[in-house]
Amino acid sequence: MQPVFRFAPSPNGYLHLGHAASALLNSDLARRAGGRLLLRIEDIDPIRSLPVYEAALHEDLAWLGLAFDGSVRRQSEHLATYAAALDGLEQRGLTYRCFCSRAGTARRVAAAEAAGTAWLRDPDGAPHHAGPCRELPPDIAAARAAAEPHAVRLAMARALAECSAAERVVPDWDPATGTVTPLHADPSAWGDVILGRRDVRTSYHLSVVIDDALQGVSHVVRGADLAAATAVHRVLQRLLDLPTPLYHHHPLVLDEDGAKLSKSRSSPALRDLRAAGLTPAAIRARLGFG
Repeated sequence: MQPVFRFAPSPNGYLHLGHAASALLNSDLARRAGGRLLLRIEDIDPIRSLPVYEAALHEDLAWLGLAFDGSVRRQSEHLATYAAALDGLEQRGLTYRCFCSRAGTARRVAAAEAAGTAWLRDPDGAPHHAGPCRELPPDIAAARAAAEPHAVRLAMARALAECSAAERVVPDWDPATGTVTPLHADPSAWGDVILGRRDVRTSYHLSVVIDDALQGVSHVVRGADLAAATAVHRVLQRLLDLPTPLYHHHPLVLDEDGAKLSKSRSSPALRDLRAAGLTPAAIRARLGFG
């Protein structure tokens, strides 16, 4: 079966060197494997995803000389697919509606920590949800949901009860040797993650596993900052009966201070480097692609 790779940026800012490194690596690996390279636009955020950024990323990728196979998949065009999957999990009792605000959660966490009580946090540093919503009777939750904004969370303990330890293993692929190492993931480290946001009935976690399956992605090659999230993705693949691709999480491109490049940190954009006179060949060389 022909290998399938993908590059999946979010149009919420201009692409930087970190994006270029990931896109070039996926392109090179797909070429070496005789596989296909797909482009996916992860634009489920209706506020931050802007047409100007989407147009710019197409321009930047073309400038780098990258070509993609097939049509571009835009997540915003498939929201009904994600919502249907979320409904299915809800019908199985694997999710619950959450009415807690970020401000309310922050107050609970601050009060607990001020009193000397440690609060569990996920691998990204966000506090685990520990509000009362998980125990709300379904009829009360449904009535509130009709009138109040709410998110939908995965009931992690219930989800893990349906997943054996073997079904949580992440197949970690080494592109240099082709070997695959089984890594035992810890989904519980994430707590009750959000699967449906307040503004849209999906999330990164839910959308990405569905898209990878529907697009036939066989190799997920992405930054090391997403390695821990693969634990959640393995659980969702099991719950939704989806295939599991091979995973490779590459090192991040860091700035002079040793921090990862980020749109939020205003890291230099590819378009700025292009305006400064850098060529695609110079970008490739700078990132070690020669």
